[in-house]
Amino acid sequence: MIRRIAHELREHVPFTALGTVTGIIIMVIVVAGNIPSHVSQIAFLVSHPGHVFLSALVTTAMYTRYRKSKIWTVVLIGWTGSIGIATTSDVIIPYFSGTLLHAQMQFHAPFIEEWWINFVALAGIAVGHWKQTTKIPHFGHILLSTWASLFYFTAFGVADWIRLLPYVFVFLFLAVWIPCCTSDIIYPLLFVRKKREVLAPQTEELVA
Repeated sequence: MIRRIAHELREHVPFTALGTVTGIIIMVIVVAGNIPSHVSQIAFLVSHPGHVFLSALVTTAMYTRYRKSKIWTVVLIGWTGSIGIATTSDVIIPYFSGTLLHAQMQFHAPFIEEWWINFVALAGIAVGHWKQTTKIPHFGHILLSTWASLFYFTAFGVADWIRLLPYVFVFLFLAVWIPCCTSDIIYPLLFVRKKREVLAPQTEELVA
């Protein structure tokens, strides 16, 4: 299983890197255009819920495809796999990364301060439970996660971002690469029996 997870992480490197490049381009536009932080906050409050929705959809679809459980179990796995991991990717990693880079960072917890995002997660769970589709939502998940993490930097942080772009690229990449693969592939299958049998065919479909 460890070998398979390593394989999936390698397979996601090119697409994650491409998504990160788009994020860097957006950051340059935001900074060079002197776009106010409240615009980035609005962009974050669009991209982050979109990330949560697709994360909940794929996590739930992956779990439901291989194990039929009571609805409360499906909701619990879909909610923790989306809200928990999306918050890690879009908020916690950018916050601590910015702090490490000596930026003035403000901590913002969307699922508490914008409580309606929890209903977005529930909507994603409902769709994933109804139709177990994963391929297209997975790639959309990666892009939205990249943009949400980026907009967290510019919405809730103050720094000379242009000078820090090489470091931002690394942190953006890590904020998306490991959490997204964990949310969409690893996390839901931890709760499925005979993991060795189900991991290979499904993950191949995700990256096909």
